Amino acid sequence: MYKSILLAIDLPNRETQEKALRTAVSLARTFSAELTVMTVVPDFGMAIVGTFFPEGFEEKALAKSQEELEAYVKDKVPDDIETRAVVAHGTIYSEILRVAKEAGADFIVVASHRPELQDYLLGPNAARVVRHADCSVLVVRDA
Repeated sequence: MYKSILLAIDLPNRETQEKALRTAVSLARTFSAELTVMTVVPDFGMAIVGTFFPEGFEEKALAKSQEELEAYVKDKVPDDIETRAVVAHGTIYSEILRVAKEAGADFIVVASHRPELQDYLLGPNAARVVRHADCSVLVVRDA
């Protein structure tokens, strides 16, 4: 049924991602699907913000995130599942959608926290992914 599953995680908050990870691994195993595990390093938003960080900061953050994500995948995803680790850089929801398209994902799994009032007004990243994805999306709550 599914051939390519994308799991988007918030690498700095690994403890809130465990349920989503277990779900994605179970789905990948059930359907013999490839699993792409990704995280997003947000960009500075405005160019002026970048001037407050040391030169090369973004490149170092991306390299460190790739290293940490690969270690996380190696530790958490069983060896019998074809897996790749992708670190994206930019706006979270748009990068999830971009990587899903590039990976040919036909199913996206995202973790989500319990919504707060501002999430209802602004729309969290998970909600934006659900609204704009070309494929099915499963939002897994950690609570």
